[in-house]
Amino acid sequence: MIAVRRSIPEDAASVAEVYLASFRAALPTVRLAHSDDDVRGWIRDRVIRSPGSWVAVDGDEVVGMLLLTPGWIEQLYVATHRQGEGIGRRFVELAQELADGPLELWTFQVNARARRFYERNGFTTVELTDGTGNEEREPDVRYRWEPAGSASGDGPRSANWAKW
Repeated sequence: MIAVRRSIPEDAASVAEVYLASFRAALPTVRLAHSDDDVRGWIRDRVIRSPGSWVAVDGDEVVGMLLLTPGWIEQLYVATHRQGEGIGRRFVELAQELADGPLELWTFQVNARARRFYERNGFTTVELTDGTGNEEREPDVRYRWEPAGSASGDGPRSANWAKW
């Protein structure tokens, strides 16, 4: 049974491996902007320590990671051998539950699987770029999800984050 919980420092190595393997599988043509060791350090020192860092675990195995900031899904990766099991959907539902308003995220335009996933989960395209604004220099797409009955607007919403 998959459990979703906040990450702890002991998850760092497993989270890094999920991130690296998933990135490479989903984006074989996209150059990772940092070395594997730099990514591992970033996850250990920044991602895991964030109040918006979550993991999906099956027993002792980390099978997914989610990083939220107010109004944003910053990172969402599922272990390649566990994709299609609803783990990503559980992460999106958690993000939507915690959000006080719209949620946004970026993904690369070439990531067709991620784009279909987000669109199936109610996200709509709000911006396409040529990639000059990201470290990978890869065209990307910004998505937005609006809660039912909400008025569109800009700016962070953070009331639910304060409950953490």
